[in-house]
Amino acid sequence: QVHLVESGGGFAQPGGSLRLSCSASGRTFFHYAMGWFRQAPGKERESVSRISWSGATTYYADSVKGRFSISRDNAKNTLYLQMNSLEPEDTAVYYCGTTNRRYTTGQNENEYVYWGQGTQVTVSS
Repeated sequence: QVHLVESGGGFAQPGGSLRLSCSASGRTFFHYAMGWFRQAPGKERESVSRISWSGATTYYADSVKGRFSISRDNAKNTLYLQMNSLEPEDTAVYYCGTTNRRYTTGQNENEYVYWGQGTQVTVSS
């Protein structure tokens, strides 16, 4: 059974940084694309960034390009999201997700069917 656990959320001031981590277990980590999604109060969950199974391909929402960076350490079964230049609009619950198909680029959001419990990120002065 796939198990995802996020950590690293918290409070930051505008312009600050946070680093999220997602620890995965239950299957062979490096066979599957991974991604970070977020949901703000009153809004639908949206994709923030995704990374292919190999790590060679990444995708970013326009709102975070140039500020956020996704990476994965397959030896540690861990996904990361480095968030810099944080803005109040980044406030949300951040979820780690993974797909149900092996060896994909991670581009298709419909393939993400496994989720962590989420970690709160609050950006405020």
